[in-house]
Amino acid sequence: MTLTIRVIAPDRTVWDATAKEIILPSSTGQLGVLTGHIPLLTALDIGVMRVRIDKEWIPIVLLGGFAEVENDIITILVNGAEEISEIDAEAAQQNLDKASALFEEASSNKDKIEATQNIRKARARLQALASVGN
Repeated sequence: MTLTIRVIAPDRTVWDATAKEIILPSSTGQLGVLTGHIPLLTALDIGVMRVRIDKEWIPIVLLGGFAEVENDIITILVNGAEEISEIDAEAAQQNLDKASALFEEASSNKDKIEATQNIRKARARLQALASVGN
């Protein structure tokens, strides 16, 4: 048996395929889903979703959203998503460095929240790149 997984961003369908297993970055921690999982609706955090097809794990960066699991169908609505082929390691590291510096310089709560979000996005990109081949 397999899971049917659809990842939908505002501008496109990012993923529409079947898989054996998925690990989601839920707001309460990593959430693994196999076939036969009970119905579930969960909020997603910024992080790396991992999809297992046969023996290979494919990482996709999710930028927050929601996931619904029902009858081995997983529908994921996200604010944004990035496939590994879209991520540049050097740019991700530069974004992390820049966001960390902006966080240190931030004087308002708004600036600190924005810098924190950018730090989390850059870390998720680097984590996805590091997980390729593992």
